[in-house]
Amino acid sequence: MIQCQLKLRPSKTQTAELERWLFHLASVWNWAIRKIEQDARDGIYHSAFDLGSLIIGHGAKLGIAQKALVGTVQTARLAWQRCFKKQSRKPRFKGQRNRMNSIAFAKGPTFHGNKVSLPTFGRVRFHKQEVPAGHIGQMRIVKRASGWYLCLFIQAEPKTIARVASNQVGIDAGFSSLLTFSNGEKVSHPRELEASAARLAQAQRGGNKRLTARISERIANRRKDRNHKLSRRLVAENILIAFSADSHKAISRRFGKSVASSAHGQLRSMLAYKSRAGGTLYIEVNPKHSTMRCSACGELSGPTGLSGLAVRRWRCACGAQHDRDVNAAINTLHAALGTSVERQVIAA
Repeated sequence: MIQCQLKLRPSKTQTAELERWLFHLASVWNWAIRKIEQDARDGIYHSAFDLGSLIIGHGAKLGIAQKALVGTVQTARLAWQRCFKKQSRKPRFKGQRNRMNSIAFAKGPTFHGNKVSLPTFGRVRFHKQEVPAGHIGQMRIVKRASGWYLCLFIQAEPKTIARVASNQVGIDAGFSSLLTFSNGEKVSHPRELEASAARLAQAQRGGNKRLTARISERIANRRKDRNHKLSRRLVAENILIAFSADSHKAISRRFGKSVASSAHGQLRSMLAYKSRAGGTLYIEVNPKHSTMRCSACGELSGPTGLSGLAVRRWRCACGAQHDRDVNAAINTLHAALGTSVERQVIAA
């Protein structure tokens, strides 16, 4: 399944109607969240069909498409399922500080040139772009600072990424340099957040919430664009990618904004799904001792502790001189090669 996003161009009347839908669907979300929680305490668990049948006929009363009500209830049920499986936090109620910003539909739209047909709204214009061929199982209208978007979930195979080389690479994530490769290459940090920090702070001090949201969205878009380009390049150039799987939650407690600005977690998720499309083996490696272990002899002779973070180059007792980050990337690749051999043996 792939996702495609279209930028909508609704009229003023359609925009006002979308805002009204979000207001009412927030109440539907809150009702579903509360009912699922209370019934679960009594050992009652609803299927998607049973939960949807409880709101039959309410769409006409609210002047909202019934498909939107069903989509909202199913999204609330999915949020609780993820919570029960310890995959996410407990879903929150929607309100003034946690606004409803999307409308889910259980069925896809139909297209008419540069217009898309939506339930109740009729035809809405969008910035024309190519939509991948495939069955659109569901869709979602999302409100962002830059406007309204239509997210389509299409059942289709992603395009394969053309291979330009057959290398193997180990990657060590960092903050001074965004990434360090086992071949010695370092990717500089674009620092999108720092570049816009002054303008963002000015908008926040002025109380301009709309401008604050728009600047934050631009920062996120630049970060995502950077990670898309990096992940595609790595998959096209390598048949094996080994990534040091650091604990971002633990690191963020100490370094805060540096972790969010680097977005290594987003890059790892992109590499994971793009590797499947590009025929690349992607492995996440435990980073334990990767910095202090000598990649030449294997001895734990490198810098340790918080004070050791300032040591960027060091010399091992065996005589090998190391760049801290390059050495960690090489150790990550060595560990991945051992893991991949074990996988092949098990598979055989």
